[in-house]
Amino acid sequence: MSVTSTAPRNTVVRDRPAARRLYSDAERARRDGTRWTLVQGILAPVQFVVFLVSLGLVLRYLATGAGYDAATLSIVIKTVLLITIMITGAIWEKVVFGQYLFAPAFFWEDVFSFGVIALHCWYMGALLTAAMDPVSLMYVALAAYAAYVINAGQFLWKLRMARLDAMGRA
Repeated sequence: MSVTSTAPRNTVVRDRPAARRLYSDAERARRDGTRWTLVQGILAPVQFVVFLVSLGLVLRYLATGAGYDAATLSIVIKTVLLITIMITGAIWEKVVFGQYLFAPAFFWEDVFSFGVIALHCWYMGALLTAAMDPVSLMYVALAAYAAYVINAGQFLWKLRMARLDAMGRA
């Protein structure tokens, strides 16, 4: 059985099946109507700027041995922002999708987010209990940051998919 397209060549077909859409029409309306979308839109770039500053401080400490306190403080701030964005993101998912986490549209991003949080919590636990030396702590932070970059990439990809989906509906 063959399927023949009725669309002329070089024409973009914008109708995608609903199953492939990131948001249903109702979910998109809830996403656009909740303040939690704005909260996420503010927290995400703030967290990224804190991450960049912190990464620089961690690398500086590892390269020179100077600035341990500044690097440590920056990692703690980054961790607090991460937990904050995870909590507010769960609220956002509840408003938009009707469940706090693991909505099908963001399932793998949420799974990976827990890995990112686990690495940050490992750092915090080791810091608070003095279970690791400063250099080891910084390497745990770097592992957490590498995971964060991957997770941020996942969310940026979903943002791009949402924009493409919105263009396809126009």
